[in-house]
Amino acid sequence: MEIKIKIREDIGVIILKGKLMGLPHTDILNIEVKGLMKKNINKIVLDLHDVDWINSSGIGAIMRSFISVKNVVGDLRLARISNKVAEVLDLTQLIKIFKPYDTLEDAISSLR
Repeated sequence: MEIKIKIREDIGVIILKGKLMGLPHTDILNIEVKGLMKKNINKIVLDLHDVDWINSSGIGAIMRSFISVKNVVGDLRLARISNKVAEVLDLTQLIKIFKPYDTLEDAISSLR
């Protein structure tokens, strides 16, 4: 798993690439989200375009990130969800919670 962070004004963009399937990657995602929140960046977009696969640990990491951001009255959006990730989110009904967006720009605009 590869993770890149970009900051657009007051919005953090976390770009994920590879498989989000367990330790250490799930912990790294949560550490990055908390790192952004320590910088008072409480609006976050997870770009999942290049995530090949996700399992229950990956879903749990996204849920923990979502809850952490909501607890500081922030918001988290998912952008450019790959087909495999969309299948898992549909299956678990979590697609209804996460507010997914087709483009990164749409997700960012929704947080402004």
